Amino acid sequence: MRAKLEGIQNKNQDSSIVCYEVAVPSFDFFWHYHPEFELTYILKGKGKRMVGDSIENFIEGDLVLLGPSLPHTWVSNNNETESCKAIVIQFSTFFIEPFLALPEMKAVKNVLDKSIFGVHFNVNKQRKLIEMVSHLHQLKGVSLITSFFNLLEILARLKLKTLASISYKKLNGKEHDVRINKILLYIQNNFKKSVNLQTASNLVYLSQSAFCKFFKRSVGKTFSDYVNEIRVAHACSLLIDTDKSISSIAAISGFDSLAYFNRVFIKKKNKQPSVYRKLYN
Repeated sequence: MRAKLEGIQNKNQDSSIVCYEVAVPSFDFFWHYHPEFELTYILKGKGKRMVGDSIENFIEGDLVLLGPSLPHTWVSNNNETESCKAIVIQFSTFFIEPFLALPEMKAVKNVLDKSIFGVHFNVNKQRKLIEMVSHLHQLKGVSLITSFFNLLEILARLKLKTLASISYKKLNGKEHDVRINKILLYIQNNFKKSVNLQTASNLVYLSQSAFCKFFKRSVGKTFSDYVNEIRVAHACSLLIDTDKSISSIAAISGFDSLAYFNRVFIKKKNKQPSVYRKLYN
């Protein structure tokens, strides 16, 4: 997926590790990448997390490590009224690479190698880890460095899950940044209603056939498949967080019929919506 290159080098020129707290009204769609590793912990907020070709829901407590140049974005749910907050830690390959040659860093290196596809950590009951992540941005100098490596050591022992598929290919560059962001933002803003292929094609001045080829090449999946993934992710949130009927959830999430919703949901989640709801409740 084509994404915008984010420059972070100037955020803190006096530190090898850039660590800061983000407090915003909402996480807005911004598909981007950068050459640094990034560890993001969600203190407050919920919505969809997109990493490479992975689309999943996130909630408070979400902890993800991203490798260099991996496109990503966090997007708040449209109905969220509370503000959002996150801790972001970024560090370069140039900084971390010399340490990875040490035998003591073998487990850490294994995690960083997996992060090229993005990794999600299970941090349930990890109070020490959460406290370290939450307060790291308040440290400076040697205290920051030592705490950072202690954090990596703990992460290396946690259960993790890779996010983007192994077949995902990073297609970074400036050529299509504006066009693909315009299309994805259109989908994000309209998936609950009618998302029209012709309208999307007109946004970037392409014929429908040229648009379909462009989208598949950029995103790694067809236009309709991507829209369905966004809709299913939204439906999953409603199944867990509300007691709305499945037929209502299908309609709210943008599906024209309950039968089609069930087919798509089973294909994406390998289970029926009713079974998914029971498992999470």
